[in-house]
Amino acid sequence: TDHATAGLAKILDPVAQCFTPEVAKRVAELRADPAVQARIEELAEKCNEGTITTEEMAEYDAYIQAMDVVAVLQKKARTLIVQTPAS
Repeated sequence: TDHATAGLAKILDPVAQCFTPEVAKRVAELRADPAVQARIEELAEKCNEGTITTEEMAEYDAYIQAMDVVAVLQKKARTLIVQTPAS
């Protein structure tokens, strides 16, 4: 885990502490909207090809940051699910 992800995880700890088992399950199952996923893939391709504009790069960076937040919350949610006995 890099320092940025570890810092993000600490910032999001209070949010994750609010998870009920049901909320944790829903967070763990979150998936990007297909249209948003397609846009991210389009921007990634442009970035890899070196044809991305400044505005598109800002958009792509915002998606990456949002995905990092969701990924950390999903990891915390999965940890809670594993630790919570089944009812």
